[in-house]
Amino acid sequence: MTVTRAQTNALAATLRAGFEAHGALPVEPPILQPAETLLDLYGEDIRARAYVTSDALRGEQMLRPDFTVPVVQMHMAHGADPARYTYAGEVFRRQEHDESRPNEFVQVGYEVFERTDPAASDAEVFALISQALSGLPVTAVTGDIGILMAVVRGLNTTDLRKNALMRHIWRPRRFRALLAQFSGDMPSAPAREAVLAGTVEASAPLVGARRQHEIDARIAALRSDAQAPPLPLRDVELIEMLLGLSAPMPAALERLHDLSVDLPSIVPAVARVAARQQALAAHGIDVEKLLFDASYGRSSMEYYDGFVFGFRAVDRLDLPLLASGGRYDALTRRLGARLGDNREIPAVGGVMRPGVMLELGAVI
Repeated sequence: MTVTRAQTNALAATLRAGFEAHGALPVEPPILQPAETLLDLYGEDIRARAYVTSDALRGEQMLRPDFTVPVVQMHMAHGADPARYTYAGEVFRRQEHDESRPNEFVQVGYEVFERTDPAASDAEVFALISQALSGLPVTAVTGDIGILMAVVRGLNTTDLRKNALMRHIWRPRRFRALLAQFSGDMPSAPAREAVLAGTVEASAPLVGARRQHEIDARIAALRSDAQAPPLPLRDVELIEMLLGLSAPMPAALERLHDLSVDLPSIVPAVARVAARQQALAAHGIDVEKLLFDASYGRSSMEYYDGFVFGFRAVDRLDLPLLASGGRYDALTRRLGARLGDNREIPAVGGVMRPGVMLELGAVI
């Protein structure tokens, strides 16, 4: 089916009007965004795919790769508390490995900034998007990045190792390699061993942007970390069990409660999942059939730090997600710190792809 821009825009307008009917304020962040401010807030995937250009007066600029970060920036500068926003428009991402995926497409979104009841806000966003997709052959999956973050923070190991694992939560292969390295299950790379053994030539020329004092500090940190005891294999096994958890929400929650006996650091995060399940059920979501996958969302936006979700076509695996979203409390904290007043506010949102919805048979 050939979908026209006019059809996509018409459906986008209808979807946005639906969010406005639920109290969302329509906003239109500029297509051209300041690159220096935003690029470090995105994960590696989006940074690598952003269109960046230079302006003589404004410096580096980028075509917006999504709406969430500009909307959060706008809200943190002068938004009300609580607040709900909606938007519709084009986003731009380079596609270097898949010519079938568009580098320009329309997103429609709904964002909630509210302190009172995060579980209720999560359920509100999910339920509204689910309702907008009703009638289409889609399946939903949920997860929670905050559980794995809580596990890493609770590990009995060095801060250097915890920080490394936290940085690579969104890169599953690298995360598992680090677990194997820190538990002693995988030997260190030869270059690392050479550094630790002190066999690297001190007079070797500097390559890259790092200065000598930065290199010396890094070597000292690596040598200090090498003296730390390995991660207990039992901890690694428990993390692997968590990452392999995928089941309907009630069964997954029961398994999470079991894991929390051996991983007490996840107790608060599991309680948030339980509260979210109740809130979703109150919104009419059939939680008995709703999939919870503990690894879901680990290759998407790096600003998600809690609830994550996605809707995919049942029989069209060639299509991208019709909708996705999640909670990004840490993003508001980082932007608040940039503004110098350390403000933060719990926030959750989701985006929809009207063009993909039309390909799947949505009616305008």
